[in-house]
Amino acid sequence: MGQPVTTNPILIAAINMTVVFAVLYGLSLIVNLIRIIDPTQKKKITQNELPVVVNSAPVVADAAIEEDYDEMMILFTAAIAAYGHGDARIVAIRPIGAPTWTQVARTEGANRKNGMN
Repeated sequence: MGQPVTTNPILIAAINMTVVFAVLYGLSLIVNLIRIIDPTQKKKITQNELPVVVNSAPVVADAAIEEDYDEMMILFTAAIAAYGHGDARIVAIRPIGAPTWTQVARTEGANRKNGMN
């Protein structure tokens, strides 16, 4: 064991890469086996087993909400265009009104981080 089997660096690299890829292939087989026998996986629902959904909500409310949303989109687009960004595109509109305690917690965290206790 005192003498190395080979001193050829190409052969050593090839052997090392073979071992690494063999281990990676073995790990992929283990992952696929776990995916096949996973007991926590949800069962696929067939067409016969689909639950029946009864829509009892009034359709008028959905139309009013959609109309309000369209009106907000028009207003926001006009405001952005008036500000000078005519080529901007609105992707999403979400409310930003966070509860007061959330803002206080963020302020206190920032003060602690900056050493302003």
